[in-house]
Amino acid sequence: MSIEKPTKAVQDTYSSRSIVEGIIHSVAMKEIMLDRTMPRYILKSMMSGFLLAIVTVFMLAMKTQMAGALPGVVNLMGAIAFSIALVFIVLTHSELLTSNFMFLTIGMYYRTISIAKSMWLFAVCFLGNILGAFVLFGLLICTQVMTPEMIEALTKTVAAKTIEPTWHAILVKAIFANFFINIGIYVSLMFKEGMTKTFFIAIGVIIFVFMGYEHVVYNAGLFVGMLFYNLDALSGLGVLKNIIFAFIGNYIGGGLMIGLLYAYLNGTPKKL
Repeated sequence: MSIEKPTKAVQDTYSSRSIVEGIIHSVAMKEIMLDRTMPRYILKSMMSGFLLAIVTVFMLAMKTQMAGALPGVVNLMGAIAFSIALVFIVLTHSELLTSNFMFLTIGMYYRTISIAKSMWLFAVCFLGNILGAFVLFGLLICTQVMTPEMIEALTKTVAAKTIEPTWHAILVKAIFANFFINIGIYVSLMFKEGMTKTFFIAIGVIIFVFMGYEHVVYNAGLFVGMLFYNLDALSGLGVLKNIIFAFIGNYIGGGLMIGLLYAYLNGTPKKL
């Protein structure tokens, strides 16, 4: 008895087509919000920046209060703490620049959003993310939450991101950061159950934070904190170097290595 060879079409190889289609619909909603209700879009972007900044402060507090413990344990606990921010951002549908790199690249590939409109959305989203950090630290400066030890830790962290590294080190570490973040988000879209989604979103963040990779919005929040707490120790050229190359690296890691790759693997622009 012979076994007939299964008949397959190219479309059968599109293993996560439903996820890409969902992202396309999300991109359309982002564009509508940007065009017709920009204040709402900016507020959603600000919420992401606010959440990243407030969890950054939580992570600084954790690390300083755990000083003396095993460094690996401290770093791991800080990374787990920081993953809370992205979980909140994704589950509340807030707008974060680095996840938009993946979403909008898929949209550009399928020609549902123009390159010019994507660049404008990136700019508005990044501005909102930074404004959210300003709101957080503007409120925090009225309190005693930021201890001298936390300010010292913040200063050392910023120096390690602005003064010490070369531009190509920032670029490569930024590629890794957004690769892990967006692969976690992409996998989480396969599931509807909240705890499963949370796990996959968090795991990518834990890896990037523990390894000390570069995330442009997280870094921008650190720089905003320095404006309020230790402006004299902030290097303007170092900040510019970090922002530029972390931005480019994050786009490569999330936009090209995840967004463009999975857009291509799940169809062509003519077969949306």
